[in-house]
Amino acid sequence: MNFQQLEYVIAVHEQKQFSRAADTCHITQATLSSMIKKLEEELKIVLFDRSRQPVVTTEEGLKFVLKAKKILALQSELFQLEPDQNTELTGKIRLGVIPTVANSLLPLILPSIIKKHPQLEIVISEVTTVEIKEQLKADKIDAGILATPVNDETLEENILYYEAMMVYGVNGKEKKFLSSADIKNEKIWLLEEGNCFRNQSITLCNIQEKSNQPNNITFKGSSFDTLINLADKFGGFTLIPELYFNLMAKEKQKRTRHFEKPLPVREISMIYHRPFAKRRTIDLLSELIVSEITPLLITTEHKAKDLSIIGIE
Repeated sequence: MNFQQLEYVIAVHEQKQFSRAADTCHITQATLSSMIKKLEEELKIVLFDRSRQPVVTTEEGLKFVLKAKKILALQSELFQLEPDQNTELTGKIRLGVIPTVANSLLPLILPSIIKKHPQLEIVISEVTTVEIKEQLKADKIDAGILATPVNDETLEENILYYEAMMVYGVNGKEKKFLSSADIKNEKIWLLEEGNCFRNQSITLCNIQEKSNQPNNITFKGSSFDTLINLADKFGGFTLIPELYFNLMAKEKQKRTRHFEKPLPVREISMIYHRPFAKRRTIDLLSELIVSEITPLLITTEHKAKDLSIIGIE
């Protein structure tokens, strides 16, 4: 159980509808529903009668809402206890970041972190999703930044942003927005197996497990740069995340398109295993990332119902 889940329950209780509650919480309906369902399973109670419209809070749910409001009020009071409201961070934090996030996110956030928290030592390692989860549980890192949900009840998640997935390889004649059907049967260059962005690309484009490359080439890519260069040389398409698109040269951006609605996105979160060890540092860093990144993304222009989170499994 975490504070976010309490906020989501209160939002549904007040809005009487999951979609409106998701909008007020600035997340997708799927994420909100999943988090509340996980909470109900943990508590072994049903908080809402979903068979009725508008949604009705159950008797157990009403009791929970009252307690949740008290807990969030106490949380607010506890934050006020910070000496002189000082939000500058000190000490050391160890972060693991997946490669498909690190290459575009770190150049954007590190200057602000260094400027606002000069006394904070940050040790960053670029590792896979599996390695982040293992290192968190072994206390080798304090937090990880990766695509979620990770579906691990022992880990907490601070959702940072929703990043659109885009198509590279158009020749300028294609329509402004593409559908997955437009590229399903085309040659698509993918990252190596075990990479969550590869899995998301396969899911989004409904790609069958067959070669999308020339018959005499077997390629296992680990970077978007390489995939883009191969698409330029041999033709075909590849998928890239929006923050990476923002760093591309203008001529490369002209060969890139967004998907049509519902906009396929990947959910990026800060996850951690020991919530009380460095919770304040993790929360403040999460807030800084949210403030720096969300204005740069097209997802901020869309309502939650217009977004579709692509799973990582």
